[in-house]
This record gives sequence, C-alpha cells and structure tokens, in this order.
Amino acid sequence: MFSFNMDAAKADVAIDLSPFIILYKDGRIERLIGNEIAPPSDDPKSNVQSKDVVYSKEAKLSCRLYLPKRVNPTEKLPLLIYAHGGGFCAESAFSPTYHNYVNLLVAEAKVIAISVDYRRVPEHPIPVPYDDSWAALNWAASHVNGDGPEEWLNKHADFSKGFFGW
Repeated sequence: MFSFNMDAAKADVAIDLSPFIILYKDGRIERLIGNEIAPPSDDPKSNVQSKDVVYSKEAKLSCRLYLPKRVNPTEKLPLLIYAHGGGFCAESAFSPTYHNYVNLLVAEAKVIAISVDYRRVPEHPIPVPYDDSWAALNWAASHVNGDGPEEWLNKHADFSKGFFGW
C-alpha cells in the first residue's frame, strides 16, 4: 500500500508560490501553470497566420510573429510588440492563452504583432527578463529601414505606428 507523508513533502519545499511555481530545497522548480505550448499556425477562426522567429541567437530566444492573412501587399500595418503576463515566472509567448489572445487582437486591430518570449525567474533572475525584452525590442528596431532579417516586418510593419502591450 502506498502512503504519502504530507509533512515530508512540505519539508522539501523552500518557497511555495502557488498557483504559479514551487521551489524545492534541492533546486528543483515545479511550474504549476503555463506549461502547454500552442504551435504557430494559420488560424482559420481569426484568419491570422503566425510563425516563430529567433531574435537572440546567443540566448536562444524566439518571438512569435502574427500577421492578418488579408493584407494589402502595399499597405503597412501598425506594429504591436507584446510581452506576455505571468509575473515573469509562468506562461510564455507560446502558451495557448497568449497565442489565442494575440491571434484575436491582430485580427480585430489589423496590426502585425511580435509576441516576445523571455527567460523566466527564478532560473533567470531579474533583470534577465527585462534584458531579453530589450533585446527583442532592438531586434524589432533593426527592421525600421526595411532591411532587417525578418521579411514580414520589412514588408508589413509601419514603425511610425508602434505600440507596446504588457
């Protein structure tokens, strides 16, 4: 018969930040929410396409780009740079919650969006998530003259109409 010693389990916990994460004394981290990943897609409900792009090779960080499918090729769209919630410790730019939200936002607002992923605490303490977001912003800015590494931004982003969402 299996028995579970609740007092022993609690003794292994260093910090309980439920419902987000639990930090254990041995250094393990248990993320309680936001572990699911939604793949980039051509979403038939919102009529938005998305893809993942590396914005920092050094740190191995990506962002997800969103573009409404019915885009006039000669028209530039306002740019939204979006950083997901989760208190710097939960979720990601690729979580279904944020993927679905940005799909709908892009469809309704008729914008092109960059959903920034960043490294999370506690493995990467503050200011690392801020530094990662800054790196993503600099990567986006490298497209201002239309000659950056990402063609969607070069062709479709109007950098004179930029917005941030957090």
